Amino acid sequence: MTGAQEPGRTGIVDAHHHLWVRARHPQPWIDPVTMAAIDADFEPADLAPPARAAGVTATVVVQSVASDAETVDLLGVAAEDTVVRGVVGWVDLTAEDVADRLDSLRAARGGERLVGIRHLVQSETDPAYLDRPDVRRGIAAVGAAGLVFDLLVRQHQLPMAARLTRDLPEVSFVLDHLGKPALGSPEMAEWRRDLLSLAASPNTTAKLSGLVTEVPLAHWTPADLQPAVEDALDAFGPDRLMFGSDWPVCLLASSYQRWVDTLAELLEGQDGPGRASVWGGTARRVYGLGPS
Repeated sequence: MTGAQEPGRTGIVDAHHHLWVRARHPQPWIDPVTMAAIDADFEPADLAPPARAAGVTATVVVQSVASDAETVDLLGVAAEDTVVRGVVGWVDLTAEDVADRLDSLRAARGGERLVGIRHLVQSETDPAYLDRPDVRRGIAAVGAAGLVFDLLVRQHQLPMAARLTRDLPEVSFVLDHLGKPALGSPEMAEWRRDLLSLAASPNTTAKLSGLVTEVPLAHWTPADLQPAVEDALDAFGPDRLMFGSDWPVCLLASSYQRWVDTLAELLEGQDGPGRASVWGGTARRVYGLGPS
């Protein structure tokens, strides 16, 4: 089936991709040797062809560095690009004036496209980072502003994330990349347990994204990703899951189209409304994007 013919796979929302111009916002996390495929600049004109070919009609661009300036620039992109419908930006969660900083972002050009905030929790060495009162105060301010908080955590940080979502029920949380499961390892059992714990909080949803770069295989198949996708469907249900490409990071292991086709194959057991939720409905609802 092509994307245009398959029920539920039209008007796709890509709920997770990045854009960067390194002269403006350096990406020091990119290793030019092991990550040569993404050691380049990526702008809207680069995303448009593969996204359009896959049937994507709206996207959410997500921050990649801890910088207010990057968020302002992404909002400017969203102001000019009719496909980029939302921005998940960054603020210093530990600042005393998080609410004022959010107001400043919303006052910037394209500020009405700010839909969420994210911090690179996966890189924090403090094992109790999300338990800290100053961080939680900042996240509560994000929720009070009507914005979503994206959880970028690694597998071992899922219990901490679950505590956070339980303790802040008024905040809407989105788990990026399913918490980066260690696909094909014995640790998957722990990930499954902790994912279920997180999903027990009704204020959480999750992105089916970033999985292709978690496969420890040069030549992966859909079957290698199937356990994670099936467990996510069991934990959240399709109405609390959303598609994300994680472009251009996905290019380390897959083309844009290959990931779309792979996810379509893994969703074949879902009914039409369920697939429609994953391909766009959940993202539109959670991020307040409206119809494509």
